[in-house]
Amino acid sequence: MSTALITGASHGIGRAIAQQLADGWNIVAVARSQSELEALAHDISARGGRCRALALDITDHAAVSRALSSLDVDVLVNNAGIGIIKPVAEMSVEEWRTQVALNLDAMFYVTRALLPGMLARKRGHIVNIGSLTGRNPIVGGACYSGTKHAVVGFTESLMLEVRDAGVRVSLIMPGSVDTGFAGHGKGAPWKLTPETVGRAVRYVLEQTDEALISRVELRPARVESSK
Repeated sequence: MSTALITGASHGIGRAIAQQLADGWNIVAVARSQSELEALAHDISARGGRCRALALDITDHAAVSRALSSLDVDVLVNNAGIGIIKPVAEMSVEEWRTQVALNLDAMFYVTRALLPGMLARKRGHIVNIGSLTGRNPIVGGACYSGTKHAVVGFTESLMLEVRDAGVRVSLIMPGSVDTGFAGHGKGAPWKLTPETVGRAVRYVLEQTDEALISRVELRPARVESSK
């Protein structure tokens, strides 16, 4: 069975992606929280799947290289991210750097560690989870939206670099997802669910050899009611 590595897998969208893929791939679940990863691994094991919990700070380039460079991974889902929605005049340097480090730098570190193996084997699929803010800016999103614009450029350029080498690269851009993201509470029925994003990832991965879905824009079917 092929192996899929998912970052930010301890909760939210990443956890849902791991659960959606667990019956077709051996999962390597990556995040900082060992306890949450072990709970995910137990859940997947109980349903007959296989999941390795790998606690790792993916903003640490040296740690990523040590932990991942020797792995044979068929699917990489770069999902980990953070959003601090705040006007530029109120944002601290630390808040800026935190978002850039996780949303952009870490995606490069993980991809750079695993891509050479994919190229050597002439197969693999990289799925980057972006956001509709990567094309639609929002108030308070100068940094977050900026990183997601960068994810678009990174993903689409990488796709052109490696497509003839047998490696596929796809971008999934969800709109509002009911995860409690950026400090907003959960329980908004009009939003996408994490499971919906997970199903979109699986759909992209299950295309036949002659087809590559390079970008998916996924938004709620309805908008939030003001009533």
